[in-house]
This record gives sequence, structure tokens and C-alpha cells, in this order.
Amino acid sequence: MYDVLSKELPKAIIDTIIMTVSSSLMALILGLPIGLILYMTAKGSLFPKENLNRLLSFLVNCVRAIPFIIFAFYLLPVTRIVVGTGVGIRSVIFVLILSATPLYARLAELSFRGVDKGLVEAIRSMGASRMQIVTNVIVPESFSSLVTGFTVMVISIISATSLAGFLGGGGLGDMAIRYGYQRYNPEIMNIVIGVLIIMNLVVQSFGDRLARKLDHSKR
Repeated sequence: MYDVLSKELPKAIIDTIIMTVSSSLMALILGLPIGLILYMTAKGSLFPKENLNRLLSFLVNCVRAIPFIIFAFYLLPVTRIVVGTGVGIRSVIFVLILSATPLYARLAELSFRGVDKGLVEAIRSMGASRMQIVTNVIVPESFSSLVTGFTVMVISIISATSLAGFLGGGGLGDMAIRYGYQRYNPEIMNIVIGVLIIMNLVVQSFGDRLARKLDHSKR
């Protein structure tokens, strides 16, 4: 068991971190503007476009409704075309990005909705344009909540990477399946679970501290 841990555990941790960081950053880059569009095009918002909002909201909800592992196998043909292979870390990252982006888009939309409407109206009455309100009020006032949502998404991605073993993606999930489950070794399974718990706690702690620093209401 110790040979397996010394050889496989460091690599599994690194693979999990690579998958998590890569997909989290891409989901942030793609999901944030989608969430902003969802917020701005909603009825009664700054740029109301109900048809666009309904279509985009429908697509976001559809993707979010599909469990990761089902989504991964469903996208295999697309993954092979885009990435060049249906297995491995690259394919897992591709699926994770597509799966996590709608999640963060919805979390970002909720963050923007949480901005005080009275503050928005007050700035608007002072002659600020709608884009000025977005860039100078909506986004800055949402920083704390956006960080909280990002933290939730990262933790969800860490959980999803545990299923990467089914796609040959490596990581802690793959290690747990190959050496813990298939070889009936509960000690390795317990160690992998412990590492995943520690990773989640570290991400949650860092995210909570950053969110508190960015919370304007507590200054």
C-alpha cells in the first residue's frame, strides 16, 4: 500500500489540481459574462430582452440538469473532435468547463440580483448610463458574492474530478477507483477521501476569507 501511495498519490493530487484550476478559470471567464447577460436582459432590468433571456436561461438550465458523468459520456463525440481524444485529462477538463460554466453563470446572475436596487436607482437618477451602472455599481458591489459563488463552483468541480477515473482522466478519483475500489483496499479509499476533504476545506476557507474582505456592507 505504501508503494502505491508514494508513487500514485502525489501524481493524483497534481492531476486533480490541474483539472480543477484549469476548468475553474475557464468557467469563470465564460460563466461571468453569461451571468451578466442573464441579469441585464431580465424583465425590468437594465437591458430587458425577454426572448434572449428565456433562450439563454433555458440552455443554462438544460446543461445544469445533466449529471456530470452522463454529460461526459454524451459529449464523447464532441470531445473527440475538439480535444482529439475522449479520454485523459484534456477531455475531462473540456467536459468540466462545459458543465461548470452554466453553474457559475447562474451563481453570478444571483450575485448581480443581490445588489441593492435602491442604490442602482439612485445612481441612475444622477444621470449615469446603463453601462456605467454595470461597470461602476453592479459588478463592484457583487465582488463578495461572486467570490462565494466561485468557491461553490470550485468545490463542485473538485467533486466532479473524482469521476474522472471513468474517463481515464487520472486524479484522486481514478486512484480511488483503481486502487481502492477495484482492489478492495479501503485504506487507500479512506486516504483519498481525506485528501479530497482537506482540499475542499482549504478552498472553502480561502474563499470565505476573500469574500469577507470584499464585502462592502461590512466596511
